[in-house]
Amino acid sequence: MPHFQIEYSANLEEALDMTALCEALRAEAAQIETFPTAGIRVRAVRVDHVAMADGNPAHGFIDLSIRLRAGRSQAVKKDATARVFSVLCDFARTAMASRPIALSAEMRDIDAELSPKFGNIRDHMEDKA
Repeated sequence: MPHFQIEYSANLEEALDMTALCEALRAEAAQIETFPTAGIRVRAVRVDHVAMADGNPAHGFIDLSIRLRAGRSQAVKKDATARVFSVLCDFARTAMASRPIALSAEMRDIDAELSPKFGNIRDHMEDKA
């Protein structure tokens, strides 16, 4: 059950297609064995109130938080984080050529005992992965 939460500064709304970013991250995550396809959730939340660095209102940011159930090795998590972050960097590259944007990502483990889950998405998938 990997969850990908993107927070981004509102001033990037016209520079980047956040729906396309969500899909790019989902597509990459689906190729990574440690992320079960049926559990992938990618969402983006615009942040309207931001103050950054030297206060220049042109500065923007995208912060990607990845949460998944504990149990993967550090090497697996490091590789998965690097692959997903690479997609984010590639996606933002053109916009970063003309404006200041800070990119960041972090992966955190979810304690399964404290995170109950229920759903039927797998029942509605063509490939019951």
